Amino acid sequence: MSLPENTTVLIVGAGPAGLTAALALAYHKCHDFVIVDATTEGQNTSRAYSINSATVEALVSIDAANGLLPQAIKAKSIRIASRGSEIFEAKFDPLKKYSAHPYPLITPQNVTELVLGQKLRSLGVQVHRPHRVVGMEQNEKDPRVTDVSFEDGQVIRARYIIGADGARSTIRTIAGIGFSDPEGPNLVSQVFSQMVAADVTFEPEPTGPLTVEGHLNGTVSSDSFFMLIPFANRFNAELTRNGKPITKSVFRVSCAIPVKNGEPPHAPPKEYIQDMIDTYGPACITSNSSLNRTPVKIDQLVWSTRFRTNSAIADRIFTRLGAAILLVGDAAHVHSPAGGQGMNLAIRDAIFLTEAVTKHIQASAENPDVDDTILREIAEARHTRALETISFTKKLLELASLGYDPYAWWMPFSWGSIRDLTLRILGRFDFVQLKVAWGMSGLGRR
Repeated sequence: MSLPENTTVLIVGAGPAGLTAALALAYHKCHDFVIVDATTEGQNTSRAYSINSATVEALVSIDAANGLLPQAIKAKSIRIASRGSEIFEAKFDPLKKYSAHPYPLITPQNVTELVLGQKLRSLGVQVHRPHRVVGMEQNEKDPRVTDVSFEDGQVIRARYIIGADGARSTIRTIAGIGFSDPEGPNLVSQVFSQMVAADVTFEPEPTGPLTVEGHLNGTVSSDSFFMLIPFANRFNAELTRNGKPITKSVFRVSCAIPVKNGEPPHAPPKEYIQDMIDTYGPACITSNSSLNRTPVKIDQLVWSTRFRTNSAIADRIFTRLGAAILLVGDAAHVHSPAGGQGMNLAIRDAIFLTEAVTKHIQASAENPDVDDTILREIAEARHTRALETISFTKKLLELASLGYDPYAWWMPFSWGSIRDLTLRILGRFDFVQLKVAWGMSGLGRR
């Protein structure tokens, strides 16, 4: 697909952040933009699965939530349990005092991208694919324009560039922006330094409270943390890969893999995921008859992946290389999946930063010499939000990683058992449940 020679705004990357940036520009009546992506088609893998209250509100503000609200599962609570008993449950309903959307929306990331992409196409905007950025240089004639070159030899001249091209961002790298953990290079927790996630079906289909859609279920063990998210059959058509239909309920499973177990395979096979479930998962989905009266086994492995739980943030989110360059999503920050904040922060980045871009475009039309205060201030605000989110996810990891080994021979207690007892006691109080729900909602970190 041929590219235009000039545009006011160039969006690089068509994941959730890039698509949202395009929708936000269109909402604010800025139509002179181009969105490109290096891949031939959008992602068809599940990955992130939760859109929290703050993000739903942000999407509503740009008229981009209508396609998601009726399709997604509205989560009712998050539950934390051991393999034998429930420890804590926080319901999201109390958030209705603070939000018109007091719930996380459970929807696989590829479904989110599909819906946002459909909305964008309904506005007459197409993603240009595949176009990989390979260079950026300040334009010789206009110091506020950048010549962006692509792998196929094409060049676009742009006044604003939004880098939404992921954790290995080409835009960030060419702009010379550093990317590192704000607290140093070490991983937060060796227990949670590597994780595996998969979408699976079971035979026979499991039963019990943890298998009912609308709840986020966490299981703690001595050296791991396991999440179970029932998708039911809501997204079977969208999750189908390689033409193989899915007829049963789909479950998202994710698990911290102890370092002592070695590095997980790149795309863990069915046998690996089955062993992971049997070792760390809740009893109701295991094949172990001593734990589960009606043992179940994985029937279909729909998708699987491994990832690290590292954190990093760009030194700055706004800079100039001729054009104004702004980073959003994983190009600006990455952190652990704890609390489901990653895609949410990315979407809100895109909405708030593009609003500032449109204001700057309008101000530039009135005064070509306008300074960058509007852009700098919003970039600093989003950078602060990212730091807060990284800190929040690290604290969750630290809490979840507390083990069950005795503190000392003379003190037969463990930090994990103390955590569980504390949650059991304090979890009875409404204000504690609200605090947990509030933290996950993102409402305090818009």
